[in-house]
Amino acid sequence: MDKFVIHGGKPLRGKVRVNGSKNSALPILIATLLTDETCVIDNVPNLRDIRTTYKLLEELGKKITVKGKTVRIEYHRKLKTKAPYDLVKQMRASILVAGPLLARFGKARVSLPGGCAIGLRPIDIHSKAFEALGAETANAGGDLLYTAKKIRSGKVTFRFASVGATENVMTLAAATPGEITIENAAREPEIEDLADFLNKMGATVTGAGTRRIRIRGAETLAGVRHTVIADRIETGTLLLACGATGGKLTLAGAVPDHLEAVIESLKKSGAEVKTVKGGLEICAPLRPRPVSIRTKVHPGFPTDLQAPWMAYMCRAKGKSRVNESIFERRYLHAAELGRLGARIRVDGPNAVVDGVPILQGATIMASDIRAGAALIIAGLSAQGVTEIHRVYHIDRGYERIERKLRSVGARIRRVAA
Repeated sequence: MDKFVIHGGKPLRGKVRVNGSKNSALPILIATLLTDETCVIDNVPNLRDIRTTYKLLEELGKKITVKGKTVRIEYHRKLKTKAPYDLVKQMRASILVAGPLLARFGKARVSLPGGCAIGLRPIDIHSKAFEALGAETANAGGDLLYTAKKIRSGKVTFRFASVGATENVMTLAAATPGEITIENAAREPEIEDLADFLNKMGATVTGAGTRRIRIRGAETLAGVRHTVIADRIETGTLLLACGATGGKLTLAGAVPDHLEAVIESLKKSGAEVKTVKGGLEICAPLRPRPVSIRTKVHPGFPTDLQAPWMAYMCRAKGKSRVNESIFERRYLHAAELGRLGARIRVDGPNAVVDGVPILQGATIMASDIRAGAALIIAGLSAQGVTEIHRVYHIDRGYERIERKLRSVGARIRRVAA
């Protein structure tokens, strides 16, 4: 397995371009199952989860051609309606094939996803939404089997503003004549991007980005070309990496409106963050002021940046607090940060970070995508050499992040184990 070796203590300086959003590209790629016509998707990042999605689409019957950041999805053969376990186990977003397949064929069989290091991600919210619209759910040998003679118009109300369930119902509704309303819908920018894609295909989606989304479906959807939005989580990670090293960066392609809560918190910590033509610019002090955060659904502070924020606060001038309200086991990175000299106390959903002047390099291990990003941030700000193992987690969410960081002065390299 590869590892990262970081010689820390050097500020990041320069200009770097933000990649397309993984969390936007995944549902859009899967939504191409709604049509047999050709779709072309631009600005798609080259990530492990994206490559798994290509394999899944090919298994189901699509032809995939990748050229740089552009992906062409074409008809290859009649679509299958079963997503196999060997692919689903690699990526929980595979559940998103259920909506398009159920809409088109009246059935979908998806293997139950495996566990997740950061906590439970219940699938029942997807199933109950489908059932509210006329589908039936059965468990068949470890698979979820969805069937429906007819998907009906109506309303779905989520107990929690689930991004995945919102996306699944949107794609189901897009190919269902009539109107379906989602109450307590997720409001993330990725939801708005999916809505733009579905509207181009011929559905009518209104209210994306609010708590109520209305979808008027069409019997036939067209192939279209679409450009994926910038990755707000990569943007936030780069902002925090710059902040942790006391550097100055310009992030080309970044969308400020997608990260208002993070930018506000960075400003409170003493960093200067401003909108520039085509992106964002940050200039950070050597050590930040302590700022406490609580993760919330969008537009609140994103849970995917909780771990990177904690790494940023490790060298703050005082105590800060973190409250994780989304996932119940998302502090696995705290112990690894402690190996670098960070002072962190975890009590259930709460953590207290007592900032220290200096972090010292050590050998540490990534437990998930965003925890791995936090370890990179800490390693960049630490004195000496840091080795990060299990970087395959990081590769799921960041495209060759070591190259991007090296382009702005980081001393980081990938080493094959």
